[in-house]
Amino acid sequence: MPDFWDFLPQTPRFTAKSDSIRLDQTENSQRFLPVPYQTLGHLLTMLRSLLAIALSLAAFAHASEVRELIYPASTVPGELKVESHFYLWLPAGVAELRGIVVHQHGCGTGSETSGMTGADDLHWQALAAKWNCALVSTSYKAGDKGNCRDWCDSRNGSDVKFNLALADFAKETKHPELTSVPWCLWGHSGGGFWASLMQVAHPEKIVAIWFRSGTAFETWNNGGVPKPEIPEAVYGIPCMGNTGVKENGDKRFNGAWTGTHAMHLAYRAKGAPFGVAPDPRTSHQCGDQRYAAIAFFDTCLAMRLPAKDGEPLKPVDQTGAWLAEVDTDVAVPAAKFKGDKAKSVWLPNAAFAKVWMEYVKTGTVGDTTSPPAPTNVKVTGNEITWEAAADFESGLGGFIIERDGKTIAKLPEKPDSTFGRPLFQGMQYSDTPKVPLAVMHYVDKDSTPGAKYRVIAVNSAGLPSS
Repeated sequence: MPDFWDFLPQTPRFTAKSDSIRLDQTENSQRFLPVPYQTLGHLLTMLRSLLAIALSLAAFAHASEVRELIYPASTVPGELKVESHFYLWLPAGVAELRGIVVHQHGCGTGSETSGMTGADDLHWQALAAKWNCALVSTSYKAGDKGNCRDWCDSRNGSDVKFNLALADFAKETKHPELTSVPWCLWGHSGGGFWASLMQVAHPEKIVAIWFRSGTAFETWNNGGVPKPEIPEAVYGIPCMGNTGVKENGDKRFNGAWTGTHAMHLAYRAKGAPFGVAPDPRTSHQCGDQRYAAIAFFDTCLAMRLPAKDGEPLKPVDQTGAWLAEVDTDVAVPAAKFKGDKAKSVWLPNAAFAKVWMEYVKTGTVGDTTSPPAPTNVKVTGNEITWEAAADFESGLGGFIIERDGKTIAKLPEKPDSTFGRPLFQGMQYSDTPKVPLAVMHYVDKDSTPGAKYRVIAVNSAGLPSS
C-alpha cells in the first residue's frame, strides 16, 4: 500500500494561494499566504509549517529552497475542479534555466500527498542541477473519493493550471524562461496518464518521458476518455514505458501493463523512439526505477537540449541507438539487430543500453563510483551540521559520523528498504522523500572538548565518499 500522509510536521515553504494574496515577510523567509484561508486543510498546512519552525530551524533552512504555489478548485465549467499545489526547486546560482524536470504523482490521497515532497528529492535535484534545470512536483487534491481524471486528463484544466503555475513561478523567481524552456516528464500511474496527454498537447516542449505504470493510450482507444488527435511531432519524443512485472495479470493494475505495452507497439510502428523497461521486482510501486529513469533523462537531455532558450529541441540522434526484443534483457547496436524493428525496444545509446540491461534483469542499477564528500561541516558545541549533494548515479544512502577517527553514528539509524534501496531521505511508494524531511544534523551526546568530527556520505550502492 502507498504511504499515506500522517500529518507529521512539514517544513515551511514559499507559498502562494488563490488569486488574492498578500506578502507576509518573516526574519527567515518570504511566504505568500492566502486571504483568507478557506478550508481546514489549508489551516493544517499553516500549522504544520509553524510547528516545523519550532522543531527545527535547520530543517527550515533546507526546505526553504522549495517554493509552493496553491490554487483553489474552480467551479467554472472546463476549469480544474480540484485544489492544486505546485512545488519548485531551482539550482543555486543559475542565471538562466535550460529546462524543467517534472515529477508527477499518481491517483489517490497517498500519491497526492507524496507529491508534496517531490521537489525536495536530493537525487532528482542532482539531475536538474547538472543540466541547469528546475525541478517541479505537484499535488492535485482529488482524494480517494474524488475523480482522478479531473486532473490526470490534462484537458480538464490541469494543463492550463500547470502552465499558469510556471508563469507565476517565473514572475516570483525572476526567471521568465520558466514559461518557455522544455520539459522532461516523469509520471507514475495517473501521472503517466497525464504525461501522455501533455505529450499530445505540447510535443514541441518535451525532451523525453518516463511512463511509470501508466499512460492514457489504452483508455482513449477504449473510449474511456476522448481520443486526441496525435500530431506527427509526438513520434519524435523519446519515451520509456516502465511497468512492474507483477502488474501483468493483476486484477487492479493489469491495465498499466497492457496499456504501456500497447502504446509502445503503436508508437514504434510509427518509428517513435520508444522503449519498455519491465521491472522484475515490483508491482505498481516505483521500486528502484529512479536509477534507470535519471540515466534515461540524462541521456536525452544531452541529446536534445538546445544551446539557447527559444531554439527548438534537437531531433533524436538515431545513429547511436541500441535495440532489443521485448521480454529479453539483451540489447545490441541497431545495425546488428535482426528482429522486427517496428516491435523492438528502443534505447538511445550504448551507455543507457548497459543501464537498461542491468535494470530489466535485476530491478536496480549498480554503481562503482564514490559519492561527493559532504561540505560546510560545522560543529557548535555537541551539534554537527553539514551539506551534501546526492551521488548522481545512485543518490544519497546516508552518512557516517566519526569522532576522532572512530564511527559514532550512522544515519539514518534505521534504514528503510520497503520500496527500494535505503535512502537518507527515505522513499515512499511514489518515489518521493518521506515526511518529515530528513535533516543533515547530528547531536553527539558523548562529545568531549576538542573532539574532531568527520562526516562521510554513503550512496545507495553502499560506497563511501573519499
